[in-house]
Amino acid sequence: QVQLVESGGGLVQAGESLRLSCVASGSIAMFNAMGWYRQAPGKQRELVARITSGGRANYLNYADSVKGRFTISRDSAKNTVFLQMNSLKPEDTGVYYCQARRPSQDYWGQGTQVTVSS
Repeated sequence: QVQLVESGGGLVQAGESLRLSCVASGSIAMFNAMGWYRQAPGKQRELVARITSGGRANYLNYADSVKGRFTISRDSAKNTVFLQMNSLKPEDTGVYYCQARRPSQDYWGQGTQVTVSS
């Protein structure tokens, strides 16, 4: 059973930074893609950033609202995916979830709360 554990959330002021981590219980090489989603109160869960394995290259996708501010990366040796969040805005507030995708199944972490005050 794959487990994903997120950490790094917290309460920050607008303009500050946070770095989220997602540690997988096994090798992240078995996943086709890993990503970060977020869910604000009263809203649907949305994709924030995704890294997709494509042979020798990794493909990165970002929500328009975070382009230029957030960076997704991974460290295969540590089975970890990161989300570096800079210049945070109040609208970035929400629960951030890590997702890992295999052809037949998606896995989710329990989420970590990010709150950005104005």
